[in-house]
Amino acid sequence: MKIGLIHFKQFAFLAFFGFACLISPTVFADEGIKQFKQFISTVNNAEGEFAQQQIRAAKQGESQPKVLRKSQGRFVFQRPGKFVWETTKPFEQKVIADGQKLLLWDKDLNQLTVRPASKGLSASPAAILFGGAMAEEYFDLMPGGEKGGMFWVELKPKATSGSGDMPYSRIGVGMSNGLPAGLELHDNFGTIVLINLSKIRTNINLSPNTFKFSPPAGADVLNVQ
Repeated sequence: MKIGLIHFKQFAFLAFFGFACLISPTVFADEGIKQFKQFISTVNNAEGEFAQQQIRAAKQGESQPKVLRKSQGRFVFQRPGKFVWETTKPFEQKVIADGQKLLLWDKDLNQLTVRPASKGLSASPAAILFGGAMAEEYFDLMPGGEKGGMFWVELKPKATSGSGDMPYSRIGVGMSNGLPAGLELHDNFGTIVLINLSKIRTNINLSPNTFKFSPPAGADVLNVQ
């Protein structure tokens, strides 16, 4: 049971760190790119909430895709390179980047995994939305048109600059009123992750302790290089 729980939670953790979208373009093709670049350049920090679904593509004989898992929680970030992605339901888990290290805290397992922030983040959606690196360094930005009341930009990983380790080929970011409101993330195996972002507050005053975390006494600490 614990092995299955670990695999489930590892996927939920990885879900936000590499994915893609298929979006039909419209006459508003460049609006998503414009809003995305403005968000990256003008928003220094923000906090908000997320709702996430993992969906499997419909198999032969099925009328629609199947929702496999759902989760929700909150996030906060500070450029460059600091963020907290906290899942509150159906389990409690935190992913913290403090600018140097990436920490994954699992409350149920009483376990903290620590790895260098540079490992696996440089070309990920988390780094693009919350980090300080320019998106164009790791991705080609392509217009995604309008869908679901959002203007979309599609990010295609470049073959260089560390994106080769990312198991996902495309990433879609939906922009609304200058803020990211949705992500559509598709892998090469028919799995889709949909993330809705809401209640976003930008350029706020954050406590110096926001991105600090110490596990409780007795917790297992795993250092991964």
